Amino acid sequence: MDNSLRRGSLEMIVAMLISGTIGWFVLVSGQPVLEVVFWRCLFGAGTLLLICAAMGFLKPGILTRATFLLALASGVAIVGNWVLLFASYSKASIAIGTAVYNVQPFMLVGLAAIFLGEKITVPKVTWLSLAFLGMLAIVSAHGSGQAGAGSYLLGIALALGAAFLYAVAALIVKRLSDTPPHLIALVQVITGVLLLAPWVGLGGLPGELPAQASLVTLGIVHTGLMYVLLYSAIQRLPTALTGALSFIYPVAAILVDWFAFGHRLTPLQWLGVAAILLAAAGMQQGWWFRPRVAAVKGQ
Repeated sequence: MDNSLRRGSLEMIVAMLISGTIGWFVLVSGQPVLEVVFWRCLFGAGTLLLICAAMGFLKPGILTRATFLLALASGVAIVGNWVLLFASYSKASIAIGTAVYNVQPFMLVGLAAIFLGEKITVPKVTWLSLAFLGMLAIVSAHGSGQAGAGSYLLGIALALGAAFLYAVAALIVKRLSDTPPHLIALVQVITGVLLLAPWVGLGGLPGELPAQASLVTLGIVHTGLMYVLLYSAIQRLPTALTGALSFIYPVAAILVDWFAFGHRLTPLQWLGVAAILLAAAGMQQGWWFRPRVAAVKGQ
């Protein structure tokens, strides 16, 4: 393994481990979801502003009017995605919310088929069906060791909504392939600050030190630092390896939920989680059954 590949793999692993702890910091903050997302955007914006300035991305002309509007639209979707995903944690648990959230690649496939004319192949339909069966397994185990059935199902619905908004944002970002991703992220978090400021109290940060530390960490580490590591890794790694390492995120989130909050999944829920992750991996990696090549005549 060459140095670039080794560095990219390490950056991707660290980025996914950081992502896996987001739910813990959200719940430990003890703040309303809108305030958590607002402070994440605010501290993230400050961090990304410094990063973009250092990388020379704040020069005039990098963002055209069209690309700025697209980045703005993706920011609305990303902020909505964070709000719904964070809200799902207290309803269904971090583990279940994260597992359900991982159906977003299939939503992206559907949106790409509708708006970009991409074909939905038999392998994609098969993996989608497996993910749907995994979803049914998770839903059928409602309330087992977590909240009541109504709250649990609401948590799943929130995670599905978050996955849909992420797919919308990803579809928009596809149109911004020539724009520095750090700059797109900066526009997204600034959009979040502007959108959520009217809904957040003017009292400033919460007085409790753990809450303050959690919110600052979500902005600086889970937004600024994580974006830098993630985008650097994506530039260095082949797509297949990037997709494979991305599954560290849900595994880490499930383990964090288990150790920090004692949320243990039932066997049926584990089966559902495994089905969703296997389906997402299969589609991202292009796994499929291929017929054996017939033997050459005469051999």
